[in-house]
Amino acid sequence: MAKSEAQAGTRKSIFITGAASGMGLETARLFSKGGWFVGAYDVNKAGLVSLEAELGAENCLTRVLDVTDRADYAKALEEFSAATGGKLDLLFNNAGIGKGGFFDEQPFEDVLAVVNINFIGVLNGIHLATPLLKATPNSLCFTTSSSSATYGMPGIAVYSATKHAVKGLTEALSVEFSRFGVRVADTLPGLIDTPILPDAAKTNAPTEGMFRLIQPIEVAKAVWASYHDNPDRLNWFVPEEIGDLDKASAMDPEGTRAGIASQGSVAALIEEAKKAAAAAE
Repeated sequence: MAKSEAQAGTRKSIFITGAASGMGLETARLFSKGGWFVGAYDVNKAGLVSLEAELGAENCLTRVLDVTDRADYAKALEEFSAATGGKLDLLFNNAGIGKGGFFDEQPFEDVLAVVNINFIGVLNGIHLATPLLKATPNSLCFTTSSSSATYGMPGIAVYSATKHAVKGLTEALSVEFSRFGVRVADTLPGLIDTPILPDAAKTNAPTEGMFRLIQPIEVAKAVWASYHDNPDRLNWFVPEEIGDLDKASAMDPEGTRAGIASQGSVAALIEEAKKAAAAAE
């Protein structure tokens, strides 16, 4: 784990948060197969142990990391830098959690947990890793946003808000960081089959359309393509149809709101709540 003697040598290196499962895990696998040295970080120790065994201890550096702990994040980056000779080719800010429900019914500690991990954790990572990114030619800062950053999504309002923040940060930093040659991009995944996705959402996912269930390897492929194939692209939609929702919400936010409010499981819950309120009067 953290005390590994592994060294990147001449290999390119990637630092991945949320690496023990889902999109982070598939990204670690894909980049390792591509000859990269992988830094894998998560709160899931068992998942990291399994990943290290899979990739080989000589090919990765794994470590338990809570992205909200800025001091420990700095230490993790220091250890990573020692293994890579002070280089960082790709920072993948991927750690995140989701807590659903109507905003007014959520415990505020749940609200803060989502904000702290999904956005403050990203701020910690980028701010602390910037010196390494600056020191590495053609480096990329890549972050997981969400399809819920195309329009505020009811039922996951705070999660959606953090992903809007990530998207906005990405867009701003893509301009700011250009002054020292660091590229910045994000991915906006739709319904991805990962542990963060509730079982009911998986079961009820449509078989086609933009919100069909997508395997996490597709997001990993977007991370790979962002570095290798299309360095100028800012937003990577997975699947691509999510981009249509992004355009629609920008062109017609009221129409998008009406569509969201009248369709899907959240719309049904809102209708039930209205009926219950009317019956209580």
